[in-house]
Amino acid sequence: MTMTNDEIREAFFRFFEERGHRRLESASLVPVDDPTLLFTNAGMVPFKPYFMGRATPPARRLTTAQRCFRTGDIEVVGDFSHHTFFEMLGNFSVGDYFKKEVIPWSWEFCTGVLGIPAGRLWITIFATDEEAHDVWRDVVGIPEDRILRYTEEEGNFWASGDVGPCGPCSELHYDYGEEFGCGPDCEPKHDCGRFLEIWNLVFMMNMRHEDGSLTDLPLKNIDTGAGLERVSMAVQGVRSSYETTSLRALLDHAAALGDRHYGDDEDTDRALRAIVDHSRAVTFLIADGVLPSNEGRGYVLRRVLRRAVYFGRSLHMPAGFMETMAGHVIDEFRAPHPYLDGQRRLVQTTVDREESRFRETLEVGLSRLDDMLAGIKDQADAVPGAEVYRLYETYGVPKELTAEVASHHNLTVDEDGFERALEEARGRSRMASAGRFDLRQDELAEAFAHLTGHGDRFSGYDRTASESHVTGLIREHALIERIEEGHDVLVILDDTPFYPEGGGQMGDSGTISADTGRIDVHDTRRDASGVIYHVGKVTAGYLSVNDQVQARVDPARRQDAARNHTGTHLLHASLRRVFGEHVHQQGSLVAPDRLRFDYNHMEAPHPDQLAEVRAMVNDRVRADITVTTREATLEQARAEGAMAIFGEKYGDRVRIVEIDGRGGGRPFSAELCGGTHVHETGEIGGLFIISEGSIGSGLRRIEALTGAGAERWVSAQLRTLESASRRLGVNPAEIEAKISALQEDLAAERRRVEALQREAGKQQAGGLADEAEVVAGVQLVTARVQAASVDSLREMGDQLRDQLGASVVVLGAVIGDRPNFVVMTREVDGRVHAGKLVGEMAKVAGARGGGGRPDVAQGGGTDPAKLTDALDVGRRLAKEQLSGQG
Repeated sequence: MTMTNDEIREAFFRFFEERGHRRLESASLVPVDDPTLLFTNAGMVPFKPYFMGRATPPARRLTTAQRCFRTGDIEVVGDFSHHTFFEMLGNFSVGDYFKKEVIPWSWEFCTGVLGIPAGRLWITIFATDEEAHDVWRDVVGIPEDRILRYTEEEGNFWASGDVGPCGPCSELHYDYGEEFGCGPDCEPKHDCGRFLEIWNLVFMMNMRHEDGSLTDLPLKNIDTGAGLERVSMAVQGVRSSYETTSLRALLDHAAALGDRHYGDDEDTDRALRAIVDHSRAVTFLIADGVLPSNEGRGYVLRRVLRRAVYFGRSLHMPAGFMETMAGHVIDEFRAPHPYLDGQRRLVQTTVDREESRFRETLEVGLSRLDDMLAGIKDQADAVPGAEVYRLYETYGVPKELTAEVASHHNLTVDEDGFERALEEARGRSRMASAGRFDLRQDELAEAFAHLTGHGDRFSGYDRTASESHVTGLIREHALIERIEEGHDVLVILDDTPFYPEGGGQMGDSGTISADTGRIDVHDTRRDASGVIYHVGKVTAGYLSVNDQVQARVDPARRQDAARNHTGTHLLHASLRRVFGEHVHQQGSLVAPDRLRFDYNHMEAPHPDQLAEVRAMVNDRVRADITVTTREATLEQARAEGAMAIFGEKYGDRVRIVEIDGRGGGRPFSAELCGGTHVHETGEIGGLFIISEGSIGSGLRRIEALTGAGAERWVSAQLRTLESASRRLGVNPAEIEAKISALQEDLAAERRRVEALQREAGKQQAGGLADEAEVVAGVQLVTARVQAASVDSLREMGDQLRDQLGASVVVLGAVIGDRPNFVVMTREVDGRVHAGKLVGEMAKVAGARGGGGRPDVAQGGGTDPAKLTDALDVGRRLAKEQLSGQG
């Protein structure tokens, strides 16, 4: 029986575990400590620090099935083989084995375990890699004519990015047969469909720098990548990755939702394949903590999700189909990825809300796009960038979707014009952070490489001062032996009580003093290699490498940060109990003066819920519960249910911070955390939530205070309350009733004003009706009027239309320093389209936008001086269209 995708994955793990490899869980799709990547796009990404010699791996031999996401092929997803999300099977050696071991293993697994016929496999090697050639030919026994030499341009030198680890590679290609080829000279580099690359063996031995130069890595490493879907294609004998077991199941679910059958129609099949890929991608992205937004990772997620909705619309799928598909994805993949089950509510709620919001504007946006394309089809080669941006800004249609739809009309989009419009909208308000080094990690890497193992000891959990020795000084990205007064410097100590920034907690500040001088430390950080460095300035004398120093942390600042950090843990646990277990931390800031906590939740919480959260936290503060810390293995901590934070990188052994005090059962809070905390919760003093709000779709932020900061905030609130009570002439307890009475009086006055406005509008409408001109049997009114609001303007238009019968009413008014228009039609037999007419008028007045139905539309502009001109255009176009000239 043919192996399933799940069986192939497990067979891969077993094969390499038998050869001494340690199986690791897949890392998140969000890379950790790697600013060069938006997403984890290859199996080796989590291991880059190991290959670069900047961190110690948990074992020299490793194996994973890494979930990956790539953005380069989004527009072509829907064909037979491209994906955004996929799984990469990999085995890795960090300075252990090399070519003579990994090459025979890859052959043995493919032919011996998976049963792929040897005659179906071809090998490509880097053009000058004689060592790999000899192993393939002499050890494995591949015929010379099936070992092909390719250059870097032809694909046999692999790099993780423009800068980073890289090396020559060997690839295994599956041959579907000559009948699928492009002729007698067909070979794997031809894009004809005969050959399928199934495994890439990268001999990771070089480091590429920004100038393109190559240097040797500290060790010779192995990084292999075998796309699970591609391997499954070869094993299961199918021509499309979407025909492999797991994806075929999703394909059938998608077809059923659209009441279709896969294989009947290629356009339908392409849409179904895109929906399958995108539903899987968005499910895993959201489960890994990515949420829809208008920039960065969130924008990519939104773009993929909206593309799926677009294809679902083309197949007339029911509203909410993406939520259903996300559920099928979780059901299909929860066995190898059990964490998906715990994120089910978050995933499905996020997907459903995003689809619903997009559907509300998609119909109007695509209709506008269709009109636009029809209008420029024979006049231009590209859709204007400003229009592309307007579709995105007003209707949420991504630029890439506009480009895809335009391509069906043989049109492109004006990319430069779009970028100009986007940049104008964003503005140019970028602020530099004062008083901080421009610490470019790539330029510091070489300096820190010499210090690895000589500055990674933190001993500050129970003390804020210690004696230590200077093991390194860095100035302007280079190691130096001595630093003089007045200069900025990075200081590395062999042991430090300074907490390095991490887990949301800001780094400690304080002083480093020797007999010869003093450094004021204003920040502490940790390099990816593990080296802790102190950012400071020499304020007296000088310091040298090997000096004995006194390292003193600012104790008050440390204690304030500890209060806020423990308060953050209590807040997280309370939110999960009040809002639901789907709540997870999505980001945080633990500063001495405040805390900020970002979390996922689809709805704005009710004030009573926030009050319950605050009470729950402060109940535990008053109980003065002991905060305990202990170490455990990562596996043990997860088995016990300790919370891990999205995006954090954990080693084999982790530190668990627990807050219990209730006796029996699971603790109130248990999180993996390396930060500093109070010893008893009573030291927090109290926690007050000072703000809560949305910072993106499904993402919310709480800001809170503890300790002295909370006390100052409460005092300020009391002073405000007392001042308000004096101004209102009531006691503080009567303020709410007084405000309610004032609001009722104000509402009554507003109603009176609105009645007067309606009466004035009727009088204006009556006068305008007498001035109507008759055009082709239809009464036309075009006028500038006085109106206090757009609603008043529309009401005046309704009154006129009711009086006139067959009519076109075009009204304009300056409201709030902006020109606004209303166009209404009745019984005009389609000769005048109100939405299109108001759109032309809006362009004259500054093109803020406009549109609507054929019978009712409204719009506006930016230049009130153009109101009369716009009305003249509206009158002229209406007359032309009514008389059949437009």
